[in-house]
Amino acid sequence: MRWILFLPLAGLVVLFALSNRQPVELRLWPLDLVWQAPLALVVLGAAALAFLLGAGIVWVADLPARGRSRAAARRAAALERELNGLRARERAHAADRLAGRAT
Repeated sequence: MRWILFLPLAGLVVLFALSNRQPVELRLWPLDLVWQAPLALVVLGAAALAFLLGAGIVWVADLPARGRSRAAARRAAALERELNGLRARERAHAADRLAGRAT
């Protein structure tokens, strides 16, 4: 399934890169820096940078939810252990009552 989505997208990226090979100049305003690169590299690089920035923002925003999730999982495990102990105690108590009635 992953390949069905990835291959057409990769094909479009390759076609875009091949179609936009003309050089463009990138200038940083207050400085006299000029960088020349193919248009495809500039556009795809900007898109990759924006993707990484967005992924970082989502990761940081999700930190509290992951912490709550870990705390809930620990609490559920503690409650499960407590429930298993109570069930074992109840079974032992029931077995003692049956043994007491049988004798």
